[in-house]
Amino acid sequence: MKGIVSSRSAAAASMIFIGAAVSPAASLADVSNPVCPVESVFFDPGNGEDIVVPAGYKVEVFAKGLNFPTDVAFLGSKGNFQVLVLESGTGLPSRCNDNTKVPAAGGGLLSKFAPNNPFTPNLLIFDRNGHKIAGPLGKPTPAGGGFQPDGPAIGLAFEHDTGGALFATDSNQGVRGAPGAANNTSRVLRVNPQTGTVTPIITGLPTGDHPTEQILVKDGWLYWSQGSATNAGVTGHDNGGGGNQHEIACEQITLSDAVFDSGDGHMTSGFSNHGVQRPGAVVPAFEAATRRGMCTGAILRARISNPMNTIEPVAWGFRNPYGIRFSPNDHPLKGELLVSENGEDERGARPVNNAPDRLQIARQNSDGTPEFHGWPDRFGFLDSTQSVFNPIGGNGDDLCSPTGCTPADIARVKAENTPVRHVLAFPPRPPVAPIGLEPADVAAVGLDFAPKPFLGGVVKPNAVLLAREGDFGFSPENGSPAAGHDIELVNFTSSGNPFELSLSRFAFNCPQASQTHAPDGSPTCRVEVDQAFTGRLRGINRPTTLRFGPDGALYLVDYGAVRDPGGSDPASRFVDQNDAPLVQIPGTGVIWKITRTGGDRHDDD
Repeated sequence: MKGIVSSRSAAAASMIFIGAAVSPAASLADVSNPVCPVESVFFDPGNGEDIVVPAGYKVEVFAKGLNFPTDVAFLGSKGNFQVLVLESGTGLPSRCNDNTKVPAAGGGLLSKFAPNNPFTPNLLIFDRNGHKIAGPLGKPTPAGGGFQPDGPAIGLAFEHDTGGALFATDSNQGVRGAPGAANNTSRVLRVNPQTGTVTPIITGLPTGDHPTEQILVKDGWLYWSQGSATNAGVTGHDNGGGGNQHEIACEQITLSDAVFDSGDGHMTSGFSNHGVQRPGAVVPAFEAATRRGMCTGAILRARISNPMNTIEPVAWGFRNPYGIRFSPNDHPLKGELLVSENGEDERGARPVNNAPDRLQIARQNSDGTPEFHGWPDRFGFLDSTQSVFNPIGGNGDDLCSPTGCTPADIARVKAENTPVRHVLAFPPRPPVAPIGLEPADVAAVGLDFAPKPFLGGVVKPNAVLLAREGDFGFSPENGSPAAGHDIELVNFTSSGNPFELSLSRFAFNCPQASQTHAPDGSPTCRVEVDQAFTGRLRGINRPTTLRFGPDGALYLVDYGAVRDPGGSDPASRFVDQNDAPLVQIPGTGVIWKITRTGGDRHDDD
């Protein structure tokens, strides 16, 4: 049977990808990138038969054949609701993800503004049974209406959880191959789900490596995750060839004396344009932002009643804060904002190896100033200068040649970046530590708190479920078996101690015949899928977020298949070696639905 397999490298699994253009299996591939058709994958999610979940839970396909979904929202009540799905458009840099080069039926090219262009954002609406009832809505128009054409559109949320005004985020980050063209293009939007009308309410937000991402509403405030402009605080070749915008501080900072070498004769200070050296400089808050209150690597907020004039940071000093969700008031976190943060990669002018992803709590200080969480000089609990973070030399490092790291390149990378020197002379205030760490390169993304109908067995009261997208192939794999392309279960084991956590895999790919359960009901697998199994699975590719619906079920948003540079697994490397680093495969997105079916319950615990 045709199927999909999760991989330990970038977006989908090693086994679904054709290893070479002449592979005999290529004729069986049924989904490909239309701009680079040699990049093909098998795609048949079945009904999730090759996803193992805990005893007492069931997984099934809610919707499939989607184009890069990134978020989901629900409108209505338990007995009658609709599911709104945001499709992101171009979200990853590659010449293969070009929305101006999509072949049209009958010849020629599809218009960038065509309603069926897979590389532009839009909104789809499904009934509670997974039947599409509207969309695509909000497609970009030549006059500037709708979502921005290059995307990605990432965040989606109703004002009152399942009703009221609908808000979204988007950017034109997809054009970041053109240096500087995408800068400050991120927006917060109001979307009319009946007409598809998209109305920008906040514009000019920073857009570098990571744009404006997830969004939610609480007590009349819009909250959103604002990613960092760079990988590790320094603008390098991985930022539009050096032409994209630098980091923007949320408070006044003082730079260290360190400058970072990109190998092109340019030495760059942190929080500065590429090639600009300003050792020891005092940098004001919001430098180069389009409006006061806008900064990078932060959780920002603004009042719904006057959004453009009330923007302010809640907390900062994050690398890429992605998932955001307020805890229930009766949770051990007592209503605090839980944040998932993606760690640093081995790439750019300040490459970092082995940096963990983090779970953070974001709070604003009582005096209205933002908390500081240590980035870019602290990665989790540890200082950047700890030897565990020393780079090993990878094809994404600025000091490596475009065709790959030679032994001489690797030696230079290590000499220039061992240890990983500080960007700041000193932190603007004492850093706040995370509450938990995730494996390196796992890409911890969207999260949600489990409601009572979902509790039971291994899912305890106060549990959090976390989507883990998987790495992008810049470094060797992060374990055996590698973490990612899965859902993690986070149990808060003591109601009186919000920092006592138990972390375990909740749902991951495993051949159906090899699925087992531990005595406590937690899922296990008799094979290592990404090493020992040679078949094709009906499983998860690249989950970007998850949300609990009004029916108490968990809806997992699976972006679909993406090919990568192969740094963690050469078997999944893109076929065409001529500048196609992260190739998206349209039509491979899935919304998975996981429900509680019975057994030991914790509803009244």
